[in-house]
Amino acid sequence: MKLYDELMWRGLIKDQAGEDLEKKLNEESITFYWGTDPTADSLHLGHYSSLITAKRLALRGHKPILLVGGATGLIGDPRPTAEREIISKDELNKNLEGIKRQVDKIFDGKAEIVNNYDWTKDVSITDFLRDVGKYINVNYMLNKDIIQRRLETGITFAEFTYTLIQGNDFLHLFENKNCIMQVEGSDQWGNITTGLELIKKKTGKDAYAFTMPLILDKFGNKFGKSEGNALWLDINKTSAYELYQYLINTDDDMVISYLKVYTFLSREEIENIEKKQKEKPELRIAQQALAREIITDLHGQEEYEKALKLSKVLFSGDIEGLSAKDIETVFKGVSVYDLKEEKNVVDLLVESNICSSKREAREFINGNTISINGKKSNDLDLIIGKDIAIEGKYVIVRRGKKKYFLINICY
Repeated sequence: MKLYDELMWRGLIKDQAGEDLEKKLNEESITFYWGTDPTADSLHLGHYSSLITAKRLALRGHKPILLVGGATGLIGDPRPTAEREIISKDELNKNLEGIKRQVDKIFDGKAEIVNNYDWTKDVSITDFLRDVGKYINVNYMLNKDIIQRRLETGITFAEFTYTLIQGNDFLHLFENKNCIMQVEGSDQWGNITTGLELIKKKTGKDAYAFTMPLILDKFGNKFGKSEGNALWLDINKTSAYELYQYLINTDDDMVISYLKVYTFLSREEIENIEKKQKEKPELRIAQQALAREIITDLHGQEEYEKALKLSKVLFSGDIEGLSAKDIETVFKGVSVYDLKEEKNVVDLLVESNICSSKREAREFINGNTISINGKKSNDLDLIIGKDIAIEGKYVIVRRGKKKYFLINICY
């Protein structure tokens, strides 16, 4: 497939600007940019859909510029409901460095990374109003969706002018780096068109752009949000195992569309996976492919295999082979009870709220419902302490088939 056709097949183009955009993408080598504000020290899975699209363009011969908004991040892109919390310059710079490292890794050091603070910091307010503000009509700005949605609740002047700063970024890159196209998520269309308008009025030339639809789950929530928390690209914030668990549980109705967006698998490969998925959905072949492709691209084959191994261990209940570090990864978010002295298993089960009473605890133990470190236990006199703990630190209790509890040895 030609690039434009592939992007359309994958569902990666929502809005587009430029009459011969298809020809530009298919037949030329052009410079384009994608940008983000450093509101956190890591990007998340939502950003990754845009980044992998940019990487897809780069692999087809186009030159990527990745813009990290050191200037726009100080203001904050208007949200639909309320003003963003202002972050300090120190925090912003820390975030900026973290994002730069991630982008550099994803693109194997082959993407140019720029910071809009570099060309904004020395511009005076009067110069900005004269060189940018005079070219954009207020009525034009008021018609933008994101601004319209905030007019009833109120929008600050800083937020109102955000679109001018981002538009100026496009103009700067257009004039100084021959960057003729911007690629962003669809929520940035209003800011993109400001840039297109500014370039047209100041240079008399046309630029290009397209947006990608926001990636949502079947309930309309942003893909990559787990119980209200983002799945970070930083492996120290979201482990490969956590990412694997999220991806392997992707809904059957959505997983094929995610394979198109998030992987470099070919159309033939994806259609083959889709066929097998329909024949045997219980094998979760598509989910396995999604997890493998994303984790390998982000963190490497070794981290994917480790996540797969930990998942199999947890499913089988074979806990003994886990290290303390593995346990901290696998059982992140599991209920933890701090054990400050040796304790009889019945007393421990009650005090840690694993069982509601000593009677229930004894019934569970006698019924082989309780496992300690992966082994069934019906010993009512078992003492829980350092002697049986993994690396002298953790004891894992499983009640039934799926409920895990972590005992942290603190003495």
